[in-house]
Amino acid sequence: MKQKTMKFGWIPLALVAALGLSSCGYNTMIAGDEAVKAAWAQVQNQYQRRYDLIPNLVETVKATGKYEKETLQGVVDARSRMGGVINLPPDAVNNPELMKKYQEAQNGLGSALQRLMVVNEQYPQLQGVTAYRDLMAQLEGTENRIAVERMRFNETVQRYNTSVRTFPNNLTAMMFKFQTAVPFAAGEAAKEAPKVKF
Repeated sequence: MKQKTMKFGWIPLALVAALGLSSCGYNTMIAGDEAVKAAWAQVQNQYQRRYDLIPNLVETVKATGKYEKETLQGVVDARSRMGGVINLPPDAVNNPELMKKYQEAQNGLGSALQRLMVVNEQYPQLQGVTAYRDLMAQLEGTENRIAVERMRFNETVQRYNTSVRTFPNNLTAMMFKFQTAVPFAAGEAAKEAPKVKF
């Protein structure tokens, strides 16, 4: 009889532990962490779309023979600085150094593309090329999607970080080593409009 009692004696203890974890914010933090990773995956999805559009855009512009070589080279160089690293692992959202490096590379590419969009206005014959217009429309749409997904990501990070840092959840966060996530931050170059010299 004693053995039977010991065998099932852990059940109430397990129930108490489960209730304690759920009431101390553990499940909320798990859900928040997963939401942050899902939101970041959507940002990366849009970055991948932009990254994939660039070679077609560059080749279309080159085919017209009318373009600012320096500006186009800036786009090519910015894309190559990405080093093929478009998708970071999900836990990168908790690594400030990795996120900063990645965001700087993305900001550089975005800035180069903005300069290209400004330059295209100087070449009406380029605007007349259907493939170019279509690619620019796709690229502009992608830039809008990137902005929306980054905003959603930052909102998700804010909710998660608030959960991790407020009492009593912060005690659970320390115990289970939950870390705050890194929000997306615009680079210094984003504070000024791109400058194009003719």
